Amino acid sequence: MQGPFLIAAPCRLLSGSLRNAYTKSCRYWFCNTNEMISCSLSAEPTRKRIILDVSFGYFVQQVFSSPVLAMTVALTLGVIFVNGWTDAPNAIATCVTTRCMRVRPAIIMSAIFNFLGVLIMTHLNASVASTISNMVDFGSDTSTALVALCAALFSIVVYSVTAAKFGIPTSESHSLIAGLSGAAIALGGASGINMNEWVKVLYGLVLSLVGGFALGWGCCKLVTLLCSGLDRRPANTFFRYAQIFGAAATSFMHGAQDGQKFIGVLFLGMAFCNGQPSVEGVVIPIWLMMLCSTMMGVGTSVGGESIIKSVGMDMVKLEKYQGFSADLASSLSLFIVTVTGIPVSTTHVKTSAIMGVGAVKRVSAINFSVVKDMMLTWVFTFPGCGLISFLMAKLFVLLI
Repeated sequence: MQGPFLIAAPCRLLSGSLRNAYTKSCRYWFCNTNEMISCSLSAEPTRKRIILDVSFGYFVQQVFSSPVLAMTVALTLGVIFVNGWTDAPNAIATCVTTRCMRVRPAIIMSAIFNFLGVLIMTHLNASVASTISNMVDFGSDTSTALVALCAALFSIVVYSVTAAKFGIPTSESHSLIAGLSGAAIALGGASGINMNEWVKVLYGLVLSLVGGFALGWGCCKLVTLLCSGLDRRPANTFFRYAQIFGAAATSFMHGAQDGQKFIGVLFLGMAFCNGQPSVEGVVIPIWLMMLCSTMMGVGTSVGGESIIKSVGMDMVKLEKYQGFSADLASSLSLFIVTVTGIPVSTTHVKTSAIMGVGAVKRVSAINFSVVKDMMLTWVFTFPGCGLISFLMAKLFVLLI
């Protein structure tokens, strides 16, 4: 079915008071494959409600017909894969280093729960995806907006590769936010940033460090208090299984938090390709959740043993009850920020929780170089990736 179709009662056939009364309640429905608009013939201004819920077949058709959308999708899926590969192992780091699970079974478990986290949490509460989709405004020219979005994703790859070469710590989550912001500013200046949504990023920076540390410290104190009278052997047996549960919960929430960020980007690209400059009242198709959750799960299954070592062993040496406390704290932190739509770095949440647990024993046991890396990530990523994205967006718009 192509083009808009007008369905209306023939108001002009009525006369007098009947015509006036009917006109106030008359509705025109414009329907096509992508949107439905309801307009009321009254003194009130027309309100437009966009519902984007395209089929997978239509999405594939769009990808093949739009090279820019195809590149945007490819880059997004690539970043999701890398995120699963490099970030997700943090969820199982403590579980592996305390020898509750071997590396390979732990990675497989993490892949499964990352997949479920993206799929289930996005279906139940897509607040983070909504924040990512609405925190920037690329303007009303959707063709230019799609090009700028593609430039933003390309800049993330450029920045990540450059940072890795010079040994600068990175975060895909912060790179994504900086990239989107830089591209939006390139098109619309400061008005390209929706501060009502972007302020949640600032909340996330504070909560990932302070909240993760505080919950880690509090959970460890509580566990120590409750289990102080238990024999060591049965306590270790209990915490061995409890830590496996904690690692699964953290993996689930990693998928729920990070997966939604990239779903928001793909959703925005689909809207631009449909000629819609924004997505409000997000309705995310199930197939899009499945696509992103599968890519996240596959990336996680590749695993990163070096990351497990750096997070679980190099930062602070943990016992089983401490590992469980760290997993419990990080999963609780991620749940709170995810349901409230606050985007955070899952790696920073987990490392902060581990430091909070370590501080219960003694502060000197913590390797504070990790804190330095987190600060460097914030200092370099937002201006660095944002500037690259700004320049790339300007260049892409000129060339494409």
